[in-house]
Amino acid sequence: MARSALVVIDMLNPYDHQDAELLVPRVEAIIEPVAELVARARERDDVELVYVNDNHGDFSADRHEIEKRATQGRRPDLVKPILPPPECAFLPKVRHSAFFGTSLEYLLSHLEIGTVVLTGQVTEQCVLYSALDAYVRHYDLAVPPDCVASIDDELGRAALRMMERNMSADLSPSEDVLAR
Repeated sequence: MARSALVVIDMLNPYDHQDAELLVPRVEAIIEPVAELVARARERDDVELVYVNDNHGDFSADRHEIEKRATQGRRPDLVKPILPPPECAFLPKVRHSAFFGTSLEYLLSHLEIGTVVLTGQVTEQCVLYSALDAYVRHYDLAVPPDCVASIDDELGRAALRMMERNMSADLSPSEDVLAR
């Protein structure tokens, strides 16, 4: 059976940036489905849980520093329910794609992952660019729309359409992802 990886992108956020006011209501809507999907992934032996998070320009920040800043930020209620469990992989990133400048490609290859499930923020930026990078690396791709948050609804919908049409992404809702 092909293994899957649930990749949680940029959910450890202090919400102190320019687009935070637009993003926060959309993140509020995805917290529960993301937390439920993470819980299901943790119960499965054939699913690897991987968090990839922006280091916000601090190249000395490790996982614990990124978690601390997010939980002490403006919306800890949007962070605490989806904090990464200690046993999962955590990769800091510096640009939009979860693959760029990280060891994600090596990790997925080493774990013999066939399907990458992307969740997190921002749909029209980091999720879209990560999806493209997964696609060009020949991974099957799933992006549950109820587990991604956009800054701009129109651009978020367009990004999802691009992922489905151009990258053959499965856009099933989160309750159907990892259900097999």
